Amino acid sequence: MKTLNNGLTNLSQKETVQMDYVPTRVRIAKRVFDLSLASILFVLTLPLWPLIMLAIKLSSKGPVLFQQQRIGVADANKFNLFTMLKFRTMVADAEAKSGPVWASKNDPRITTVGRFLRKTRLDELPQLINVLKGEMSMIGPRPERAGIMARLEHEIPMFNERMYGVLPGITGLAQVYQGYDETIEDSRNKLGYDLAYAVSMANLKDWFLMDIHVALKTVSVVIMGRGQ
Repeated sequence: MKTLNNGLTNLSQKETVQMDYVPTRVRIAKRVFDLSLASILFVLTLPLWPLIMLAIKLSSKGPVLFQQQRIGVADANKFNLFTMLKFRTMVADAEAKSGPVWASKNDPRITTVGRFLRKTRLDELPQLINVLKGEMSMIGPRPERAGIMARLEHEIPMFNERMYGVLPGITGLAQVYQGYDETIEDSRNKLGYDLAYAVSMANLKDWFLMDIHVALKTVSVVIMGRGQ
């Protein structure tokens, strides 16, 4: 497997990765599921978007939307890059001095409005656009940044394999059971969940039951305000 030297080597925005080990019917069913659920959620939540955008604009300086390059679907030779969208929850230029770092539970960079958005996962609504564009799935592994991915690849064996043939998700098995990453150890603990999800995609029934399970767990996380 090739490495991510300086966090950027072997990343390509235009190369297409084939999901060879995932049956065609699973890929089709998952895409239909993604398009259907993302479209429904987009329409249902659209009235909230102007309110969220106004709250962000009034509470802190900076753009309403946060855009960041993340690593998408992969195989042993290449990774795809895409621009992930979120409502901004931190002060503008939060990583200007520190570079790519994980957010912590009491991160001072998170705004008051941003903390609420993270708790309720409302900050992730713009990622529905990424799903509709085919860059993300509703359910899948968490998309990492190139700079952090390089460290994780070095520290955690098989970490990159979690993305082989699998689109990153707005939510996922690891996210609902362990939340956000704060350390390399958190990512190491979540690897098993991500690999288990990838294995479930080898069979239509297993994938369907897994996605329903994760979807229901995600509803619970949102209602209980367990986001970070």
